[in-house]
Amino acid sequence: MPTKSASYRDRTGRILEKDLYPPLGARPIASITAPELLAALRRVESRGAYDIAHRAKQTAGQVFRYAVATGRAERDPSADLKGALTPKRAKKHHAAITDPAGVGKLLVAMDGFEGTPTVKAALLLSPLLFQRPGEIRAMEWAEINWDAAQWELPAERMKMRLPHVVPLSTQAQEILRELHPLTGRGKYVFPSARGGSRPLSDNGVRTALRTIGYDNDTMTPHGFRAMARTLLDETLGYRVDWIEHQLAHAVRDANGRAYNRTSHLEGRRTMMQGWADYLDALRVQAEGGNVVVGEFRK
Repeated sequence: MPTKSASYRDRTGRILEKDLYPPLGARPIASITAPELLAALRRVESRGAYDIAHRAKQTAGQVFRYAVATGRAERDPSADLKGALTPKRAKKHHAAITDPAGVGKLLVAMDGFEGTPTVKAALLLSPLLFQRPGEIRAMEWAEINWDAAQWELPAERMKMRLPHVVPLSTQAQEILRELHPLTGRGKYVFPSARGGSRPLSDNGVRTALRTIGYDNDTMTPHGFRAMARTLLDETLGYRVDWIEHQLAHAVRDANGRAYNRTSHLEGRRTMMQGWADYLDALRVQAEGGNVVVGEFRK
């Protein structure tokens, strides 16, 4: 699985070690039957882990197909189990606030958060950068290019396994500069409270949102991405390919080639500053109740 992300490899390894090796690991691969595999998967279902049972079936199928390809088995018995497992739960979308008035109120509440400086900085940067929560909380000081005013993420840190550049608005730079005296001597921009050898917990920003009154059904750390995607397109009218590229989605040119990390960088830089200025305006409007008119595009 060299092309898979570290999280995918870890998850698959856990499934093999916990759910597939104990009942099947010692059996000759060619002699394992569909009923035997189903019995192993039923044990996973018995603890209510229906999604994991489906993942385990998929993982087993990968092993069997490799065995077939290398002459160790003649067929993949997992193919006989189509429809045998309890259906997976419907995927729950990440809750997000996407109406301007609601965003303004959220930003005001975020400003009032009274947690640690590290968590507050991660919270305030989340809407400005709108990257994946795991990428933000594991941000490293070495990735910040102060001269170019951008955050440069290496391929191994990205879901799509491609390097990525996030232009930093003046507002984002200010938050980082204020935090630097506190955490700048360590590796992580947002170190864990338990020690600087690891980054902030994945529950850090989520807990902060709960503290200011936003539960998982209202707003999530991942929801900042949907917030930006919606408002940058529908309200501010930026180019969709710029937005998708900044979200680190797989955007390809007319020839089907993936854009490199610096594609449309100057346009995206303008967009990120316009986005930060727009968020400031929404915050001011929510605080004062007045309509703020501004130019948030180039």
